[in-house]
Amino acid sequence: MLALRAESGSAVLRDVPRPAAEGESLVRVSLSGICNTDLEIIRGYAGFSGTLGHEFIGVVEESPEAPELIGLRVAGEINAGCGRCERCLSGDPRHCPERTVLGIIGRDGAHAEFLRLPSRNLVTVPDAVADELAVFIEPLAAAIGISEQIEFTPETRVAVIGDGKLGILCARAMRTLTPHTSLIGKHSSKLELAERTGILPIIAGEAAGLKDAFDVVIEASGSESGFAAAVDLVRPRGKIVLKSTFAGKPTWEAWRIVVEEITIVGSRCGRFQPAVDALAAGRIEVADLISEEFRLAEAVKAVAAAGQKGTLKVLLRP
Repeated sequence: MLALRAESGSAVLRDVPRPAAEGESLVRVSLSGICNTDLEIIRGYAGFSGTLGHEFIGVVEESPEAPELIGLRVAGEINAGCGRCERCLSGDPRHCPERTVLGIIGRDGAHAEFLRLPSRNLVTVPDAVADELAVFIEPLAAAIGISEQIEFTPETRVAVIGDGKLGILCARAMRTLTPHTSLIGKHSSKLELAERTGILPIIAGEAAGLKDAFDVVIEASGSESGFAAAVDLVRPRGKIVLKSTFAGKPTWEAWRIVVEEITIVGSRCGRFQPAVDALAAGRIEVADLISEEFRLAEAVKAVAAAGQKGTLKVLLRP
């Protein structure tokens, strides 16, 4: 089968063996989405070498452990835990010390014709959610997942830094919790997408006058400067949520975190079912975030397109 792989700092298309189910479920991928984490992995983040991709929708072809799943459309929780440790037994393998992560740690990913995952990781997707929407389940779950760690009220003042696809999804997810949601970015066309869904757009150069203006600031720019901006924008005893993954090592003014008693929260993966429910109910729009679709055979070209400024979601169809 064809697969898009990270090898020695490059993205390459390879013909690789189709995976065997081996006690897990084999999924034929219908559509996958390229995200910024894929691009950072190619640059060296996480030290991963193998098939990229963790955003997908597909159909189960084999499932020795759960034959009732065969033929169903599914998305997949990307963290595959050991199933034995305390965290896995509690029903949350996201921080299992022995976990593999689809297309990121120790497990080939979704930019391929087939992938395999434990059946317990699979979430069925209703017909009302088209493939082009379902491919957003993973990043939307990550955006909604912020509310697992921080309590929001309708009065909470929230700013999201970064007008890329993750930033817009975070802002749209937060807008369902509080009307006081702003998106800070550099691109007027992307800020217009946010404004259409009731989010206050702020051009990055105008944010300097908003010092201490927000209770919660979500950093989703994928840049070192985003963290510095978050420290300026959050109020004393406010919270900064870090959503971005990138290969560099940022420097920052740690003393300000102490003096202003700021809480820093790392936020990675969210539960899939709330994202499926939000898409099925039409509560959060995602279709307007699709920039382009490529065949899997053109995956290297698709990666180049995904890395261009102004591009939002690039999809791959096997």
